Amino acid sequence: MNFGYQLDPGYILAHADALLAGLAWTVALTAIGLVGGIALGILGGVARAYHVPVVSPAIACVVEFIRTTPLFVQIFFLYFGLPELGLELPGLAVASLSLVIWGAAYNTENFRAAIEALPHGYAEAARALGLRGRATFRLVSLPILIRYALPSVTNTSVETLKGSSLMLAISFPELTDTTINLVSVSFRVFELFFVLGITYLLLAAALTRLMRAFENHLAWPA
Repeated sequence: MNFGYQLDPGYILAHADALLAGLAWTVALTAIGLVGGIALGILGGVARAYHVPVVSPAIACVVEFIRTTPLFVQIFFLYFGLPELGLELPGLAVASLSLVIWGAAYNTENFRAAIEALPHGYAEAARALGLRGRATFRLVSLPILIRYALPSVTNTSVETLKGSSLMLAISFPELTDTTINLVSVSFRVFELFFVLGITYLLLAAALTRLMRAFENHLAWPA
């Protein structure tokens, strides 16, 4: 059956350089979002779990706002809203900052839940061995809570990867924006979006396997 659409896989190869450049930006944005989101998430989770005065309620409000508003709206606010207040950020800064803030909001809750799930016996044993405050947290609590939080952090990490595609809203040249630009001039819809979907599938699978490998590395000895 002929639907009038002629596949042209060669178009993908002819524009592989542009697609690979977009892929590089997608990977870079995801890496920035993961590192920044996890680092800030740990700090936010600690502040929330230990009820740090003033800081904990402020973080709770920010987390609630970020988690209940679309990432798309947050990107638009940073890119189009902040210039109205005299603060204009380049596309890379907006893309990176929006993913870091979004990831940090979700990871704050991931790590807060992990901290609150920690059995008190670990800290008590550490104190019995002569460890105090920060040393107990750094050497005992932190490694354990990371184990507890990794499954949910993995889910957030995959969502961060997928969220990078929303940077097409500000015409940042990541993979999805590059693909749509190519579609707009070639109308090779099937080939380009098929490759786009497969690429995100492979990236998400690779990221999940990486996080699972780290989780297995930290697993309790059998």
